[in-house]
Amino acid sequence: MPKNPNVKKVMVIGSGPIVIGQAAEFDYAGTQACRSLKEEGIEVVLVNSNPATIMTDRDIADKVYIEPLTAKVLEQIIEKEKPDSILPTLGGQAGLNLGMELEESGFLKSHNVKLLGTTAATIKKAEDRQEFKDTMEKIGEPCAASLVVENVEDGVAFTNTIGYPVVLRPAYTLGGSGGGIAHNQTELEEILENGLRLSRVGQVLVERCIAGWKEIEYEVMRDSAGNCITVCNMENIDPVGVHTGDSIVVAPSQTLSDKEYQMLRTSALNIISELNITGGCNVQYALHPESFEYCVIEVNPRVSRSSALASKATGYPIAKVAAKIAVGMTLDQITNAVTGETKACFEPTLDYVVTKFPRWPFEKFNLADRTLGTQMKATGEVMAIDRSLEGSLLKAIRSLEIGLDHIELKKIAHESMEQLIERLHLVDDERIYVVAEALRKAISVEKIHYITKIDTFFIEKIKNIVTVEKALAEQGLTEDVLRKAKRYSFTDSVIARYANTTVEDVRAKRKEWNILPTYKYVDTCAAEFESKTPYYYSAYAQEDEVKPLGEKSVVVLGSGPIRIGQGVEFDYCSVHSSWALRKADYQSIMINNNPETVSTDFDISDSLYFEPLTVDDVMEIINKEQPAGVIAQFGGQTAINLAGPLAERGVKILGTSVDSIDMAEDRERFDELLAKLGIPRPVGALVTSDEEAQEAAKKLKYPLIVRPSYVLGGRAMEIVYNDKELDVYMKEAVVASKEHPVLIDRYMVGMEVEVDAISDGTDVCIPGIMEQIERAGVHSGDSMAVYPAQHLSQELIDQIVDYTRRIAVGLNVKGVLNIQYIVADGELNVIEVNPRSSRTVPFISKVTGINMVECATRIALGESLKDLSLPLGLVPNKPYVAVKAPVFSFSKMGLVEIALGPEMKSTGEVMGIGRTYSEALFKAINGANMRIPEDGTILMTVADRDKEEASQLAKGFIDLGYHIEATGGTGKYFKEHGVDCKVVNKISEGDDNCADHIRQDKVDLVLNTLTAGKRPEREGFQLRRLAVEMGTPCLTSLDTAREVLRVVANRKDDANYTVEALQDFELE
Repeated sequence: MPKNPNVKKVMVIGSGPIVIGQAAEFDYAGTQACRSLKEEGIEVVLVNSNPATIMTDRDIADKVYIEPLTAKVLEQIIEKEKPDSILPTLGGQAGLNLGMELEESGFLKSHNVKLLGTTAATIKKAEDRQEFKDTMEKIGEPCAASLVVENVEDGVAFTNTIGYPVVLRPAYTLGGSGGGIAHNQTELEEILENGLRLSRVGQVLVERCIAGWKEIEYEVMRDSAGNCITVCNMENIDPVGVHTGDSIVVAPSQTLSDKEYQMLRTSALNIISELNITGGCNVQYALHPESFEYCVIEVNPRVSRSSALASKATGYPIAKVAAKIAVGMTLDQITNAVTGETKACFEPTLDYVVTKFPRWPFEKFNLADRTLGTQMKATGEVMAIDRSLEGSLLKAIRSLEIGLDHIELKKIAHESMEQLIERLHLVDDERIYVVAEALRKAISVEKIHYITKIDTFFIEKIKNIVTVEKALAEQGLTEDVLRKAKRYSFTDSVIARYANTTVEDVRAKRKEWNILPTYKYVDTCAAEFESKTPYYYSAYAQEDEVKPLGEKSVVVLGSGPIRIGQGVEFDYCSVHSSWALRKADYQSIMINNNPETVSTDFDISDSLYFEPLTVDDVMEIINKEQPAGVIAQFGGQTAINLAGPLAERGVKILGTSVDSIDMAEDRERFDELLAKLGIPRPVGALVTSDEEAQEAAKKLKYPLIVRPSYVLGGRAMEIVYNDKELDVYMKEAVVASKEHPVLIDRYMVGMEVEVDAISDGTDVCIPGIMEQIERAGVHSGDSMAVYPAQHLSQELIDQIVDYTRRIAVGLNVKGVLNIQYIVADGELNVIEVNPRSSRTVPFISKVTGINMVECATRIALGESLKDLSLPLGLVPNKPYVAVKAPVFSFSKMGLVEIALGPEMKSTGEVMGIGRTYSEALFKAINGANMRIPEDGTILMTVADRDKEEASQLAKGFIDLGYHIEATGGTGKYFKEHGVDCKVVNKISEGDDNCADHIRQDKVDLVLNTLTAGKRPEREGFQLRRLAVEMGTPCLTSLDTAREVLRVVANRKDDANYTVEALQDFELE
């Protein structure tokens, strides 16, 4: 059946900001789907609050709304745009929930809008636990036995019928809090009591525990005519009990017999047919390791995280096909875009092994609980492809950028057998390395399997790696061993380390014996048909399938896995750079390893290499392709770090030179440059011991900002207010030495201003100046930013433009650069300069309509600002305001300090755009899901230095009808200064204290600023954590609170703000 002629205008719901558990895979799916619908001549309206992604770019849809994702906003857009259908299955859980809400309220029906793709009834069948269970029983598919109980007795009685252990999951609690696994009646009663108290509806689900079974996933497609295919099946190396998003996953499955594979495939197709799903769907199974017993864990009736992986692993564009199915086409009519020959009803076949490895944010949160369980903690993931499982596992580990080049953790190398066996019992982010270390210490495969429940097949594969290490150490570089090591994708430096020789020696031997990498196609059909899209991975095999593009090609280095501090913004930049190269008649070669993003989509660049971003791996590709040069300014810090080493090996870096990059990053050279230009910066000192630190503090005066000299993204930075705090920092947080000095700077209290500019080395174009709402000291990635700046005098603006031009020319920047300034007491100082694209480039590009990345790419290829006819200096402000607000994922990580400081903690961002500042701000705060109550009680407890300012804020909130509660010192100060408040006990002061009030839901908003010290036993820390766990909004900065106050005050006046698409703003 061809395309449904009634579908002419579709609204696609995006997934909003990136949070743990819902990352860039939905941007990738949504982008692909929008392009796929446009191909069919359908008008596309897109709603998504995330400015950082390529999905909200004006090229992707006919109308792009960067608006808060709430039912109310969607209703307004539907009334304005009048689409005939909406597509909710591409925006992750967020999109699905919104689609359901609009359907259930009857809004869609009254406006004659259809839900495309999977129907509401189907979604309910898959999402509602009880309905899902009933449906599975009806068609005879086994589920884990379970029961919802409302008291302890029922729980105990039910467990006695199914046997221990059982998993307990309270209903409606955030992040699995209150749940757990019970192995006996005592544990069961204890967890149940706690869980029933925490659940807001007093219900707990008791379920048979299947931890330790194999976890298998199937990705399936079905169209409206009932044709079904499996796209890919995947197996988790970690057994059931660890969330799939936190598991190492391999595709295709490795340990299933054909009988098991066919049994689960049949089951998956039965389920998708019974549920009547149209489009993509993901089914998760638990399979008993010894028998053929299995049970269905869950079904996702939408494009999911695994679909992105399945798409990239097989080359089958799931989202693209799902979008076409949603508008009525069938699988046998859709051409597979990868081969260009076959239809979409061909099941992909893989002649390689794919490994997905999660990237966790624990290095940012050193106190966080690293245990992996049923709740996801990873922020991103990498994928690697190889002919062998050993090779793809080692490539994945190199791709993570966590300082490892091999499956080996230095810190556990000296541990005894007993210590390692104890460590094997821990399920955390380091377990796979512990397995390898245990094998090196000759602990048997059986024993490791018995403890970890990881299938012996995977442990044997890791043992193969260890065997090669031993051979290298014992035999040195023989041709056989070297061949084997390279087949397992060992890097030259790792081989040299084990064989106790030099990297040069390894390279020479490889040339002599002709052991060189070959590159293979990902072609979806095991080479049965010729593939049209050059999508490669490396392997040490016989035949090479690459057609080098030669001198009219340019390599774009991607940004690797998504993590805090380096998110989807850099992927946006990589994609635009690739498109700009095509426009300039160059062919683009993308190197990246992140399966969730648009840059690794098969049709974005002329050639795509799925490889680790390390110097060795990238050099091999460059030797093969012989490109004109490499662009490194768009892949975040990952790509910038590769620029130097690549240049040393004779690669041409296009755009800003390596020397200029070094001048901006090297503290002393940068100071010299600023001195020469006569531009001020906060005074500071480099110290190498505690004594020097105290000396420097006397000269510089408190408060001071302290940090190690060799970090990125503000790790281990702190603000100290007196000698005692400085002393604690120097002794606990860092160990200062000659090699690792500590930087101490005067902390200037003032307003931060951020500028993104484009330079050709002789002049600059500044699309806009942004001002940050939170005062300096909060990392710019965690602060709200406003364009155009609201509080700058013309004189300061001229000075910013002048400094920006002098710095850009002084550094000889060719491309984009980002400068952060601070305005304190009317004086302008430079804090830092980054000669690469920054986190705010997509935001500024979208609001000003200047495609910064494209311009920067053209300049890197040798054009000038004049050639591009860009305005020089500052571009005049637009007649509207945009606000960027950060979004955090604190509820997913236990024991994490949520107070904002110089270290970045947000995982994503949203944008609000409006005619006035207050409208933009309201949209941003709404979009960031800060649930600000309309009235109610605010609990305030602030540090002494903030009391005066806080009392002014308190008065403002009281005027709007809020009640104020405050603890001891704050309350006393408030009362003395005429603020009407109720004084409550601190946590340490006995019963009916502030913590009890939060637990009893008597508090609607918490405002708490940091006193010294960030240790978990401190009062403030406990208060902030409690607020997160109870879902009470908690603000830790007075600046944020002031803006929230302003929004609430204005909300009463202009309740009816308007929704407008980017395209509407642009016409002006």
